[in-house]
Amino acid sequence: MSNEWNYLFDMDGVLVREEHLIPGADTLIAELREQGTPFMVLTNNSIYTPRDLRARLLNTGLDIPEEAIWTSALATAQFLQTQRPGGSAYVVGESGLTTALHNVGYVMTERNPDYVVLGETRTYSFEAITRAIRLVRNGARFIATNPDETGPSAEGPLPATGAVAALIEKATGRRPYFVGKPNPLMMRSALRRIGAHSENTIMVGDRMDTDVLSGLEAGLQTLLVLSGISDRHTAEQFPYRPTRVIESVKELVGNTQNPFGDQD
Repeated sequence: MSNEWNYLFDMDGVLVREEHLIPGADTLIAELREQGTPFMVLTNNSIYTPRDLRARLLNTGLDIPEEAIWTSALATAQFLQTQRPGGSAYVVGESGLTTALHNVGYVMTERNPDYVVLGETRTYSFEAITRAIRLVRNGARFIATNPDETGPSAEGPLPATGAVAALIEKATGRRPYFVGKPNPLMMRSALRRIGAHSENTIMVGDRMDTDVLSGLEAGLQTLLVLSGISDRHTAEQFPYRPTRVIESVKELVGNTQNPFGDQD
């Protein structure tokens, strides 16, 4: 029954935690690659390109091919390409987002863009946010890569895309369309990338409100790992449940084709 399951992994809290490898993640990825099992690593972070992320993951000891990394920036670019091919955008974000949009043929402009696209950045400029507000008020469609309100850092939480999107929404009265998790669109685009079907794909994540929810809504089986944000107590507070809860991805090593034990 080889290759029965395909895998989508969240990155932070599942495979790595703040630049450190989560024990067993390297063995698991090596096993999947050896078996030829299709997998994709997903992140709502739109700052980095897949090439950047591959280099960062290699530093932790994880060898993940560039083409197996799917970011909210790539999903956003793909979405805009299908909605309005060859369009234009005013972008508040980093190279991960601008590169993804350039690669689908989008033009970056401050003059009457089709879209204002907001992504993650560590240096939000008041000037750039003001320009985004004015463009949205003048009719540009408002897109954001992901709804996360905060992101982690060594010093504590940082404001993330969702928080800045709320600021722009408050000033314009226009809600953004969020492409990243928990929008199942991100899952479906990742599934298409690996040629997988939802029925035999598992979403492995550490957050009930993004990973498990988007997996559930995209029709996937879900595995919640306790190595990141959620613990057993928080998991019980949601009105939906993952297919299975495990301590970490280490439990999947040697069991990738029977991840639910006798539950199947």
